[in-house]
Amino acid sequence: MGIGTLRTGTADDSAGLRRQQRGWYFYDWACSVYSTSVLTVFLGPYLTSVAEHAADAGGYVHPLGVPVRAGSFFAYAVSLSVIVAVVVMPLVGGRADRTGRKKPLLAAAAYTGAAATAGMFLLDGDRYLLGGILLVVANAAQSVAMMLYNSYLPQIAPPEQRDAVSSRGWAFGYAAGSLVLVANLVLYSAHDSFGLSETAAVRVCLASAGLWWGAFTLVPLRMLRDRQARVERATAPGPRQFAATVRDMRRHPLTLAFLLAYLVYNDGIQTVISQASVYGSEELALGQSTLIGAVLLVQVLAVAGALAMGRLARAYGARRTILGSLVAWTLTLAAGYFLPAGAPVWFFVLAGGIGLVLGGSQALSRSLFSHLVPPGKEAEYFSAYEMSDRGMSWLGPLLFGLTYQLTGSYRSAIVSLVVFFVIGFVLLARVPVRRAIGEAGNPVPERI
Repeated sequence: MGIGTLRTGTADDSAGLRRQQRGWYFYDWACSVYSTSVLTVFLGPYLTSVAEHAADAGGYVHPLGVPVRAGSFFAYAVSLSVIVAVVVMPLVGGRADRTGRKKPLLAAAAYTGAAATAGMFLLDGDRYLLGGILLVVANAAQSVAMMLYNSYLPQIAPPEQRDAVSSRGWAFGYAAGSLVLVANLVLYSAHDSFGLSETAAVRVCLASAGLWWGAFTLVPLRMLRDRQARVERATAPGPRQFAATVRDMRRHPLTLAFLLAYLVYNDGIQTVISQASVYGSEELALGQSTLIGAVLLVQVLAVAGALAMGRLARAYGARRTILGSLVAWTLTLAAGYFLPAGAPVWFFVLAGGIGLVLGGSQALSRSLFSHLVPPGKEAEYFSAYEMSDRGMSWLGPLLFGLTYQLTGSYRSAIVSLVVFFVIGFVLLARVPVRRAIGEAGNPVPERI
Protein backbone atom coordinates (compact mmCIF):
# COMPACT_ATOMS: atom_id res chain seq x y z
CA MET A 1 0.00 0.00 0.00
CA GLY A 2 1.20 3.55 -0.64
CA ILE A 3 2.00 6.25 1.85
CA GLY A 4 -1.36 7.86 1.46
CA THR A 5 -3.20 4.60 2.20
CA LEU A 6 -1.27 3.43 5.26
CA ARG A 7 -3.84 2.29 7.80
CA THR A 8 -3.64 1.25 11.42
CA GLY A 9 -7.35 0.66 11.90
CA THR A 10 -7.23 -2.83 13.35
CA ALA A 11 -5.33 -4.30 16.25
CA ASP A 12 -3.51 -6.65 13.86
CA ASP A 13 -2.47 -3.72 11.65
CA SER A 14 -1.21 -1.75 14.64
CA ALA A 15 0.67 -4.70 16.11
CA GLY A 16 2.27 -5.44 12.76
CA LEU A 17 3.41 -1.84 12.34
CA ARG A 18 4.82 -1.71 15.88
CA ARG A 19 6.78 -4.90 15.19
CA GLN A 20 8.22 -3.44 11.98
CA GLN A 21 9.07 -0.21 13.78
CA ARG A 22 11.02 -2.12 16.42
CA GLY A 23 12.90 -3.96 13.70
CA TRP A 24 13.56 -0.70 11.88
CA TYR A 25 15.08 0.88 14.99
CA PHE A 26 17.57 -1.96 15.19
CA TYR A 27 19.17 -1.17 11.86
CA ASP A 28 20.28 2.18 13.27
CA TRP A 29 21.52 0.26 16.33
CA ALA A 30 23.45 -2.04 13.96
CA CYS A 31 25.15 0.41 11.59
CA SER A 32 25.78 3.50 13.73
CA VAL A 33 28.84 1.93 15.35
CA TYR A 34 30.54 2.15 11.95
CA SER A 35 30.06 5.93 11.82
CA THR A 36 31.09 6.45 15.44
CA SER A 37 33.95 4.06 16.17
CA VAL A 38 35.32 3.45 12.67
CA LEU A 39 34.86 6.64 10.69
CA THR A 40 34.90 9.26 13.45
CA VAL A 41 37.48 7.89 15.91
CA PHE A 42 39.79 5.08 14.82
CA LEU A 43 40.14 4.59 11.06
CA GLY A 44 41.39 8.03 9.99
CA PRO A 45 44.47 8.17 12.24
CA TYR A 46 45.21 4.45 11.85
CA LEU A 47 44.94 4.27 8.04
CA THR A 48 47.06 7.42 7.79
CA SER A 49 49.76 5.78 9.93
CA VAL A 50 49.66 2.66 7.74
CA ALA A 51 50.01 4.83 4.63
CA GLU A 52 52.91 6.72 6.20
CA HIS A 53 54.61 3.41 6.99
CA ALA A 54 54.32 2.45 3.31
CA ALA A 55 55.37 5.86 1.97
CA ASP A 56 58.56 6.53 0.05
CA ALA A 57 61.28 8.92 1.20
CA GLY A 58 59.24 11.89 -0.01
CA GLY A 59 56.19 10.89 2.03
CA TYR A 60 54.17 9.62 -0.95
CA VAL A 61 52.32 6.38 -1.59
CA HIS A 62 51.51 5.28 -5.13
CA PRO A 63 48.06 3.63 -5.44
CA LEU A 64 47.69 2.47 -9.06
CA GLY A 65 50.86 4.42 -9.86
CA VAL A 66 49.41 7.79 -8.79
CA PRO A 67 51.58 9.73 -6.31
CA VAL A 68 49.51 10.62 -3.23
CA ARG A 69 50.80 12.24 -0.07
CA ALA A 70 50.31 9.70 2.74
CA GLY A 71 48.57 12.24 4.96
CA SER A 72 45.91 12.83 2.27
CA PHE A 73 45.17 9.19 1.49
CA PHE A 74 42.31 8.78 4.00
CA ALA A 75 40.57 11.97 2.83
CA TYR A 76 40.85 10.94 -0.82
CA ALA A 77 39.44 7.48 -0.02
CA VAL A 78 36.46 9.05 1.75
CA SER A 79 35.88 11.35 -1.24
CA LEU A 80 36.02 8.40 -3.66
CA SER A 81 33.50 6.51 -1.52
CA VAL A 82 31.10 9.46 -1.78
CA ILE A 83 31.41 9.45 -5.58
CA VAL A 84 30.73 5.71 -5.71
CA ALA A 85 27.70 6.11 -3.42
CA VAL A 86 26.27 9.00 -5.44
CA VAL A 87 26.46 6.88 -8.61
CA VAL A 88 25.02 3.70 -7.08
CA MET A 89 22.23 5.07 -4.84
CA PRO A 90 19.74 6.24 -7.51
CA LEU A 91 20.17 2.96 -9.42
CA VAL A 92 19.47 0.85 -6.34
CA GLY A 93 16.66 3.19 -5.27
CA GLY A 94 14.97 2.89 -8.65
CA ARG A 95 15.18 -0.91 -8.53
CA ALA A 96 13.78 -0.98 -4.97
CA ASP A 97 10.73 1.08 -5.94
CA ARG A 98 10.22 -0.77 -9.22
CA THR A 99 10.17 -4.23 -7.63
CA GLY A 100 9.00 -3.39 -4.09
CA ARG A 101 11.74 -5.71 -2.78
CA LYS A 102 13.83 -3.44 -0.57
CA LYS A 103 14.83 -6.05 1.98
CA PRO A 104 17.14 -8.14 -0.24
CA LEU A 105 18.84 -4.94 -1.41
CA LEU A 106 19.19 -3.72 2.19
CA ALA A 107 20.71 -7.08 3.15
CA ALA A 108 23.18 -6.96 0.27
CA ALA A 109 24.31 -3.41 1.06
CA ALA A 110 24.49 -3.95 4.83
CA TYR A 111 26.46 -7.18 4.65
CA THR A 112 28.80 -5.78 2.02
CA GLY A 113 29.59 -2.90 4.37
CA ALA A 114 29.83 -5.12 7.44
CA ALA A 115 32.16 -7.58 5.69
CA ALA A 116 34.42 -4.77 4.46
CA THR A 117 34.54 -3.32 7.98
CA ALA A 118 35.32 -6.68 9.58
CA GLY A 119 38.04 -7.12 6.96
CA MET A 120 39.82 -4.07 8.36
CA PHE A 121 41.32 -6.45 10.93
CA LEU A 122 43.78 -7.32 8.14
CA LEU A 123 45.14 -3.76 7.96
CA ASP A 124 48.64 -4.25 9.25
CA GLY A 125 52.12 -3.33 8.08
CA ASP A 126 51.95 -1.38 4.84
CA ARG A 127 48.54 -2.55 3.55
CA TYR A 128 47.28 0.97 2.97
CA LEU A 129 45.77 0.14 -0.44
CA LEU A 130 43.68 -2.66 1.07
CA GLY A 131 42.55 -0.18 3.71
CA GLY A 132 41.53 2.34 1.07
CA ILE A 133 39.55 -0.27 -0.88
CA LEU A 134 37.77 -1.53 2.25
CA LEU A 135 36.95 2.06 3.28
CA VAL A 136 35.47 2.90 -0.14
CA VAL A 137 33.37 -0.29 -0.13
CA ALA A 138 32.18 0.09 3.48
CA ASN A 139 31.35 3.79 3.22
CA ALA A 140 29.51 3.48 -0.09
CA ALA A 141 27.62 0.41 1.14
CA GLN A 142 26.59 2.26 4.29
CA SER A 143 25.19 5.12 2.21
CA VAL A 144 23.17 2.75 0.00
CA ALA A 145 21.88 0.82 3.01
CA MET A 146 20.89 4.02 4.83
CA MET A 147 18.98 5.20 1.76
CA LEU A 148 16.98 1.96 1.72
CA TYR A 149 16.53 2.04 5.51
CA ASN A 150 15.20 5.62 5.41
CA SER A 151 12.78 4.74 2.59
CA TYR A 152 10.98 2.27 4.91
CA LEU A 153 9.82 5.11 7.17
CA PRO A 154 6.69 6.10 5.20
CA GLN A 155 5.44 2.50 5.05
CA ILE A 156 5.98 1.58 8.71
CA ALA A 157 4.63 4.75 10.35
CA PRO A 158 1.44 6.71 9.63
CA PRO A 159 1.94 10.48 9.22
CA GLU A 160 1.09 11.38 12.82
CA GLN A 161 3.68 8.90 14.21
CA ARG A 162 6.53 9.60 11.83
CA ASP A 163 8.41 12.23 13.86
CA ALA A 164 8.43 10.03 16.95
CA VAL A 165 9.47 6.89 15.05
CA SER A 166 12.28 8.70 13.22
CA SER A 167 13.52 10.22 16.49
CA ARG A 168 13.56 6.85 18.23
CA GLY A 169 15.58 5.41 15.36
CA TRP A 170 18.23 8.10 15.74
CA ALA A 171 18.23 7.59 19.52
CA PHE A 172 18.84 3.85 19.07
CA GLY A 173 21.77 4.62 16.79
CA TYR A 174 23.42 7.07 19.16
CA ALA A 175 22.90 4.70 22.09
CA ALA A 176 24.67 1.89 20.23
CA GLY A 177 27.44 4.23 19.14
CA SER A 178 28.00 5.29 22.75
CA LEU A 179 28.00 1.74 24.10
CA VAL A 180 30.46 0.35 21.55
CA LEU A 181 32.70 3.42 21.71
CA VAL A 182 33.04 3.01 25.50
CA ALA A 183 34.00 -0.66 25.03
CA ASN A 184 36.46 0.26 22.28
CA LEU A 185 38.08 2.97 24.39
CA VAL A 186 38.50 0.57 27.31
CA LEU A 187 40.15 -1.98 25.02
CA TYR A 188 42.35 0.64 23.37
CA SER A 189 43.40 2.36 26.59
CA ALA A 190 44.18 -0.90 28.41
CA HIS A 191 45.46 -2.91 25.44
CA ASP A 192 48.48 -4.13 27.39
CA SER A 193 46.20 -5.70 29.98
CA PHE A 194 44.48 -7.65 27.20
CA GLY A 195 47.80 -8.83 25.76
CA LEU A 196 47.43 -6.69 22.64
CA SER A 197 49.68 -4.18 20.96
CA GLU A 198 48.25 -0.72 20.26
CA THR A 199 47.82 -1.50 16.55
CA ALA A 200 46.22 -4.87 17.27
CA ALA A 201 43.75 -3.17 19.63
CA VAL A 202 42.76 -0.70 16.89
CA ARG A 203 42.29 -3.55 14.39
CA VAL A 204 40.07 -5.40 16.88
CA CYS A 205 38.00 -2.22 17.40
CA LEU A 206 37.56 -1.81 13.64
CA ALA A 207 36.63 -5.44 13.05
CA SER A 208 34.24 -5.57 16.01
CA ALA A 209 32.20 -2.75 14.46
CA GLY A 210 31.74 -4.88 11.34
CA LEU A 211 30.70 -7.91 13.38
CA TRP A 212 28.24 -5.78 15.40
CA TRP A 213 26.81 -4.32 12.17
CA GLY A 214 26.31 -7.73 10.62
CA ALA A 215 24.89 -9.42 13.72
CA PHE A 216 22.22 -6.83 14.55
CA THR A 217 21.19 -6.39 10.89
CA LEU A 218 19.51 -9.79 11.29
CA VAL A 219 16.82 -8.14 13.45
CA PRO A 220 15.42 -5.69 10.86
CA LEU A 221 15.76 -8.30 8.10
CA ARG A 222 13.55 -10.60 10.15
CA MET A 223 10.96 -8.01 11.25
CA LEU A 224 10.56 -5.65 8.29
CA ARG A 225 8.13 -6.52 5.51
CA ASP A 226 8.34 -5.62 1.86
CA ARG A 227 5.22 -4.47 0.09
CA GLN A 228 4.05 -4.98 -3.44
CA ALA A 229 5.32 -2.31 -5.82
CA ARG A 230 2.66 0.39 -6.19
CA VAL A 231 3.33 0.85 -9.91
CA GLU A 232 5.44 -1.25 -12.22
CA ARG A 233 7.37 1.22 -14.34
CA ALA A 234 9.01 0.45 -17.65
CA THR A 235 12.08 2.59 -17.15
CA ALA A 236 15.19 0.43 -17.23
CA PRO A 237 17.73 0.66 -14.41
CA GLY A 238 20.85 2.66 -15.12
CA PRO A 239 21.39 6.24 -16.29
CA ARG A 240 17.89 6.40 -17.79
CA GLN A 241 16.39 5.56 -14.40
CA PHE A 242 18.41 8.32 -12.75
CA ALA A 243 17.35 10.80 -15.46
CA ALA A 244 13.71 9.77 -14.96
CA THR A 245 14.03 10.37 -11.21
CA VAL A 246 15.48 13.83 -11.78
CA ARG A 247 12.67 14.70 -14.21
CA ASP A 248 10.08 13.50 -11.75
CA MET A 249 11.57 15.59 -8.94
CA ARG A 250 11.32 18.70 -11.11
CA ARG A 251 7.54 18.15 -11.07
CA HIS A 252 7.64 18.66 -7.30
CA PRO A 253 9.43 22.01 -6.85
CA LEU A 254 8.39 22.38 -3.21
CA THR A 255 9.98 19.04 -2.35
CA LEU A 256 13.12 20.28 -4.07
CA ALA A 257 12.91 23.52 -2.09
CA PHE A 258 12.96 21.56 1.17
CA LEU A 259 15.83 19.43 -0.13
CA LEU A 260 17.82 22.62 -0.87
CA ALA A 261 17.22 23.95 2.65
CA TYR A 262 18.25 20.60 4.13
CA LEU A 263 21.36 20.51 1.94
CA VAL A 264 22.46 23.89 3.29
CA TYR A 265 21.89 23.45 7.02
CA ASN A 266 22.95 19.79 7.06
CA ASP A 267 26.25 20.81 5.48
CA GLY A 268 26.73 23.10 8.46
CA ILE A 269 25.90 20.25 10.86
CA GLN A 270 28.32 17.83 9.21
CA THR A 271 31.10 20.43 9.18
CA VAL A 272 30.69 21.19 12.88
CA ILE A 273 30.92 17.46 13.61
CA SER A 274 34.07 17.01 11.52
CA GLN A 275 35.88 20.23 12.49
CA ALA A 276 35.03 20.58 16.19
CA SER A 277 37.97 18.38 17.19
CA VAL A 278 40.31 20.50 15.07
CA TYR A 279 39.00 23.61 16.81
CA GLY A 280 39.45 21.94 20.20
CA SER A 281 43.00 20.76 19.58
CA GLU A 282 44.43 23.66 17.58
CA GLU A 283 42.65 26.71 19.01
CA LEU A 284 41.76 25.57 22.52
CA ALA A 285 44.89 23.44 23.11
CA LEU A 286 42.91 20.46 24.42
CA GLY A 287 44.31 16.93 24.66
CA GLN A 288 43.21 13.81 22.80
CA SER A 289 41.49 12.32 25.85
CA THR A 290 39.37 15.47 26.22
CA LEU A 291 38.38 15.35 22.56
CA ILE A 292 37.40 11.67 22.70
CA GLY A 293 35.44 12.34 25.88
CA ALA A 294 33.61 15.14 24.10
CA VAL A 295 32.72 12.80 21.20
CA LEU A 296 31.28 10.33 23.71
CA LEU A 297 29.31 13.09 25.48
CA VAL A 298 27.80 14.15 22.14
CA GLN A 299 26.72 10.55 21.48
CA VAL A 300 25.08 10.16 24.89
CA LEU A 301 23.24 13.49 24.87
CA ALA A 302 22.13 13.00 21.27
CA VAL A 303 19.95 10.13 22.51
CA ALA A 304 18.11 12.43 24.92
CA GLY A 305 18.06 15.26 22.38
CA ALA A 306 16.50 13.14 19.65
CA LEU A 307 13.74 11.87 21.95
CA ALA A 308 13.06 15.32 23.44
CA MET A 309 12.82 16.99 20.02
CA GLY A 310 10.49 14.22 18.88
CA ARG A 311 8.17 15.20 21.73
CA LEU A 312 8.47 18.88 20.83
CA ALA A 313 7.50 18.03 17.26
CA ARG A 314 4.28 16.42 18.52
CA ALA A 315 3.39 19.68 20.28
CA TYR A 316 4.66 22.27 17.79
CA GLY A 317 5.21 20.42 14.50
CA ALA A 318 8.41 19.13 12.90
CA ARG A 319 9.02 22.24 10.80
CA ARG A 320 8.88 24.65 13.75
CA THR A 321 11.03 22.33 15.86
CA ILE A 322 13.69 22.10 13.13
CA LEU A 323 13.66 25.90 12.78
CA GLY A 324 14.15 26.18 16.54
CA SER A 325 17.06 23.74 16.37
CA LEU A 326 18.73 25.89 13.70
CA VAL A 327 18.50 28.86 16.06
CA ALA A 328 20.08 26.68 18.77
CA TRP A 329 22.90 25.67 16.39
CA THR A 330 23.57 29.33 15.63
CA LEU A 331 23.71 30.29 19.32
CA THR A 332 25.94 27.29 20.11
CA LEU A 333 28.49 28.27 17.47
CA ALA A 334 28.41 31.90 18.58
CA ALA A 335 29.13 30.75 22.14
CA GLY A 336 31.92 28.52 20.85
CA TYR A 337 33.72 31.55 19.47
CA PHE A 338 34.26 32.83 23.03
CA LEU A 339 35.47 29.58 24.65
CA PRO A 340 38.70 30.11 26.63
CA ALA A 341 41.73 28.05 25.64
CA GLY A 342 42.84 25.25 27.97
CA ALA A 343 39.43 24.94 29.65
CA PRO A 344 38.02 21.46 29.02
CA VAL A 345 34.86 22.13 31.06
CA TRP A 346 33.62 24.78 28.66
CA PHE A 347 34.41 22.58 25.65
CA PHE A 348 32.29 19.85 27.25
CA VAL A 349 29.49 22.40 27.66
CA LEU A 350 29.78 23.18 23.93
CA ALA A 351 29.75 19.45 23.12
CA GLY A 352 26.65 19.05 25.28
CA GLY A 353 24.87 21.79 23.35
CA ILE A 354 25.77 20.12 20.05
CA GLY A 355 24.60 16.72 21.29
CA LEU A 356 21.20 18.01 22.41
CA VAL A 357 20.31 19.44 18.98
CA LEU A 358 22.23 17.02 16.76
CA GLY A 359 20.05 13.92 16.75
CA GLY A 360 16.74 15.74 16.78
CA SER A 361 17.47 18.08 13.89
CA GLN A 362 18.55 15.13 11.72
CA ALA A 363 15.70 12.81 12.79
CA LEU A 364 12.98 15.41 12.20
CA SER A 365 14.45 16.41 8.84
CA ARG A 366 14.14 12.78 7.76
CA SER A 367 10.56 12.44 8.94
CA LEU A 368 9.52 15.78 7.41
CA PHE A 369 11.02 14.81 4.05
CA SER A 370 9.12 11.49 4.16
CA HIS A 371 5.85 13.49 3.91
CA LEU A 372 7.11 15.20 0.73
CA VAL A 373 7.85 11.99 -1.19
CA PRO A 374 5.30 10.87 -3.83
CA PRO A 375 3.79 7.45 -2.95
CA GLY A 376 5.66 4.52 -4.46
CA LYS A 377 8.88 6.47 -5.04
CA GLU A 378 10.34 6.42 -1.53
CA ALA A 379 13.70 4.81 -2.32
CA GLU A 380 14.33 7.01 -5.37
CA TYR A 381 13.61 10.21 -3.46
CA PHE A 382 15.55 9.11 -0.41
CA SER A 383 18.50 8.43 -2.69
CA ALA A 384 18.40 12.14 -3.57
CA TYR A 385 18.09 12.95 0.15
CA GLU A 386 21.11 10.80 0.98
CA MET A 387 23.04 12.21 -2.00
CA SER A 388 22.44 15.75 -0.74
CA ASP A 389 23.78 14.57 2.62
CA ARG A 390 26.88 12.82 1.27
CA GLY A 391 27.56 14.61 -1.97
CA MET A 392 27.54 18.23 -0.86
CA SER A 393 29.41 17.92 2.43
CA TRP A 394 32.47 19.69 0.99
CA LEU A 395 31.11 23.25 1.06
CA GLY A 396 31.31 23.64 4.84
CA PRO A 397 34.89 22.35 5.16
CA LEU A 398 35.85 24.57 2.23
CA LEU A 399 34.44 27.67 3.97
CA PHE A 400 36.08 26.61 7.25
CA GLY A 401 39.46 26.18 5.53
CA LEU A 402 39.25 29.41 3.54
CA THR A 403 38.26 31.42 6.59
CA TYR A 404 41.21 30.06 8.53
CA GLN A 405 43.54 30.72 5.58
CA LEU A 406 42.39 34.35 5.34
CA THR A 407 42.23 35.13 9.06
CA GLY A 408 44.64 32.68 10.69
CA SER A 409 42.01 32.13 13.38
CA TYR A 410 40.10 28.94 14.07
CA ARG A 411 37.64 31.02 16.09
CA SER A 412 36.69 32.92 12.95
CA ALA A 413 36.58 29.66 11.02
CA ILE A 414 34.16 27.98 13.44
CA VAL A 415 31.84 30.98 13.68
CA SER A 416 31.80 31.34 9.87
CA LEU A 417 29.66 28.17 9.79
CA VAL A 418 26.76 30.18 11.23
CA VAL A 419 25.98 31.19 7.64
CA PHE A 420 24.77 27.65 6.83
CA PHE A 421 22.25 27.69 9.67
CA VAL A 422 21.03 31.22 8.90
CA ILE A 423 20.54 30.52 5.18
CA GLY A 424 19.05 27.10 5.93
CA PHE A 425 16.60 28.73 8.37
CA VAL A 426 15.48 31.27 5.75
CA LEU A 427 15.08 28.64 3.02
CA LEU A 428 13.13 26.25 5.26
CA ALA A 429 10.91 29.03 6.60
CA ARG A 430 9.91 29.86 3.01
CA VAL A 431 8.76 26.30 2.18
CA PRO A 432 4.92 26.00 2.42
CA VAL A 433 5.11 22.51 3.91
CA ARG A 434 1.37 21.78 3.97
CA ARG A 435 1.01 22.63 0.30
CA ALA A 436 4.16 20.64 -0.51
CA ILE A 437 2.72 17.53 1.19
CA GLY A 438 -0.56 17.87 -0.69
CA GLU A 439 1.16 18.36 -4.03
CA ALA A 440 3.21 15.21 -3.40
CA GLY A 441 -0.06 13.27 -3.11
CA ASN A 442 0.07 12.59 0.64
CA PRO A 443 -2.40 13.31 3.47
CA VAL A 444 -1.50 16.44 5.44
CA PRO A 445 -1.01 15.72 9.18
CA GLU A 446 -2.91 17.86 11.67
CA ARG A 447 0.38 19.22 13.01
CA ILE A 448 3.46 19.50 10.79
